[in-house]
Amino acid sequence: MRMYRLKAGIDNYSLHPMEMMPLEMLKWAYDNGAEGVAFSGYCDEKREEFSSSYLRDVKNLADDLGLYIEWGCGQHVPMDLATFTKKDIYVSNRRAAGEAYGLGVNIIRSCSGGLMRWKKDSPATETILKEAAKELKKQASIFRDCGLVLAIETHFEFTTFELLRLFEMCEVEPGDYLGICLDTMNLLTMLEEPVSATERILPWVVSSHIKDGGIILKNKKITTFPSEIGKGVIDIDAIIRLLHSTGRQINLSVEDHGGSFLIPVNEKWFLERFPDLTADEYRRLLDLAAITEEVMNKSGLKITGRADWPSLCEERTRVNISALKSIRDKTFQ
Repeated sequence: MRMYRLKAGIDNYSLHPMEMMPLEMLKWAYDNGAEGVAFSGYCDEKREEFSSSYLRDVKNLADDLGLYIEWGCGQHVPMDLATFTKKDIYVSNRRAAGEAYGLGVNIIRSCSGGLMRWKKDSPATETILKEAAKELKKQASIFRDCGLVLAIETHFEFTTFELLRLFEMCEVEPGDYLGICLDTMNLLTMLEEPVSATERILPWVVSSHIKDGGIILKNKKITTFPSEIGKGVIDIDAIIRLLHSTGRQINLSVEDHGGSFLIPVNEKWFLERFPDLTADEYRRLLDLAAITEEVMNKSGLKITGRADWPSLCEERTRVNISALKSIRDKTFQ
């Protein structure tokens, strides 16, 4: 099996407050030691500026600088996440596929951005899974014809258990047109121990958001939050080793931001939405919470407010790039 060197770059969402266009983002990445950029996505208004010639310029600059590129703007949940009414995602995905093809890349990240489980009146997860599978099966040729993989992020709508069921419903195997963008910290928010969850979904992982973080248990509720890489409680080293073991080129893209997520595990209706959560995995989450408390007391680890992120994002992204490269290099020295 051929083994690849995992490149350490950034996801542009880390620098979202700076509102950089792709050419600017590539230059910033190169100047600050990143080895590539995963572009999470841009609003439709910004995408109007992405002419074929502009995309060629982006591709050429990335090639000249020796940077990898991954694209975004993909969608996999065919419903409005505020009203849960039907939503057409075909046109958007076809457009994203065209952009990715013009850039010469083979990965399109897909993220719903939804917090469905946090809403009592949201549809059952199984209903959302069935709707997503039905639509994604129709769209297979969009991605297959261009040699693209729609990398569904481990976000806040589906656990790794459910994503595996989604792939089964779509009748696909690893290496086909569907894959995973592994967000290491979002796994905590979905009540999954990050290393175990990575092991579950590993054959499907094609890209990553490397994000450290912590987990707090207080008043019978859980709060999760991102942190500077190497300062949180996620075993980034173990996850990198797992990604490396696949023998595939999986880029390590730093994604960081401010804010935190309150998880009402004290509410029966909420926990019922996680039927795959075992007592053993929940115990390991509580162990991580105990470690988080200890680290916060000893090292000053704390939650970064969303309002504070714009003033911190550049410096913390620089630090994260350096920390990620250091962990990677020490892992394989």
